Parts: sequence; C-alpha cells; structure tokens
Amino acid sequence: MNSALIPNPDRRQENISLPLKIENNAHLSARHTHSLVILDNRELDRQCLAQCMAAEKADLEILAFGSIEEWKQKRDEHPPLSAILLNVGGKKIDEPAVSEQIRKLASEFTSTPLIVLADSDDFGQIVRALEYGAKGFIPASVSVSVCMELIALSVAGGIFVPASALFAMRHLLDSSNSTARPLSGIFTDRQVEVVEALRRGKANKIIAYELNLRESTVKVHVRNIMKKVKATNRTEVVFKLNDLCQTGIPA
Repeated sequence: MNSALIPNPDRRQENISLPLKIENNAHLSARHTHSLVILDNRELDRQCLAQCMAAEKADLEILAFGSIEEWKQKRDEHPPLSAILLNVGGKKIDEPAVSEQIRKLASEFTSTPLIVLADSDDFGQIVRALEYGAKGFIPASVSVSVCMELIALSVAGGIFVPASALFAMRHLLDSSNSTARPLSGIFTDRQVEVVEALRRGKANKIIAYELNLRESTVKVHVRNIMKKVKATNRTEVVFKLNDLCQTGIPA
C-alpha cells in the first residue's frame, strides 16, 4: 500500500490562511512576467477562483490571499503586480468595511487597476465602487474566460461596467427627460421651457437670454403660468410647479 495515501494521525489541522499560487501544468517551464492577486477572506472561494483563472490565463501568475497585508509579506517572491481583483461576494459596496477597503487599495496602488468582483450588478453599487476608486466592476454572473478578458481590459487602461448599468443609466436619463410630460397637458411647449427655468430659480432676464425671447414675452408666459396653477406670486408658482412635477398629476 502506498504510504502517501495513509493520513498521519499525529498531524493536527490548524486554521491557518495560506497564500495560494496556481500555475497551469502545461506551462510550468514558462516564467511569468506579471501576477494577478485575488483578495478574498473566504479561503475556499479564492482558491476555487484562482484555479479556474489559472486554467484560462497560463502566462499570468494567479495569487490568492486573504488580505493585501498577506500579499505584501510574499511580494518579493512573485512577479510584478498587474492587477488586483477584490471579491466582495454578496457584501454591499457602501458597507463601511468594504468602501474603506476599496478606497485604501485604490489610493495605495494608483498605477495598478483595482477591479471589484461582486454577486450583484446593481447600478448604485457599481457607481459607488467607481467613485471609491475601482477601475472596473465585474458581476459574478460572467464566465471565467470573460472575467479574465475584462481584467485584461482594465490592465490596458479601460474601465468596464456591466451592460445592466448602461441600461439603468438610460432609464434614469429617460426619467429625467420625462419630467415635462405631466406638464405638457397643462402648458404649451414654450411655457414648459419657462416652467423648467422657473423651477431652477432663474430670473426673467436669464430665461429670456437662454430661450432667445424678449424679457417682456417671458413675463407674459410667467403670468399665464401663474394663472394656470392659481398662484399669486413667483414663490408660490415654483412651489406648485415642483409639486406637479413630483406627482405628475395635472392641476
């Protein structure tokens, strides 16, 4: 019987977090010129991810650590750092511990792209990650091969966000453009433009300049708008216009 298959009864398991270095067996003789560090405090998750990535990217040394401090202790043993992949899993980007970690890493490694890997592709979470300094946001729904391509994009200087974020942004733009729609049944097109200017607190002279109108014409529009919303002064008309835009209910 092969003694290598017999466990040593004297060996006790210890809860020790060890760095993981994964290489593709087909390229063991090739010397890696750069490395990718996966940061994840869940040991099983980071090891599985590192093994899958190494199978896709043989020319890149894949390293997995529980924290950036653990990598710093071993940094001299590995090739120069090409990118950092921070796997936050199901955590929210705006959680204090997560946001602080992103800010700290982005601030310290200014020349090395920090990419966030998360279970969610929520638009708000993506925006916050980029605001905190991340150079990319990869949802866990993509394949390993796509993930590696997106990391390469960040290394090349690009910034990746999921398509869902672009659709969400389009929805927000459409929503902002539709603020005048509930007013279109009350005012003329020109009055709607004056209404939007009034809501921004602009004076008649500024409104006239921006809309290419005479100031006297703007005053006429303002009076007609006040009549339609039954307001007695400029402050009241702005208050009622804001209320109409928020509720979308004609007066």
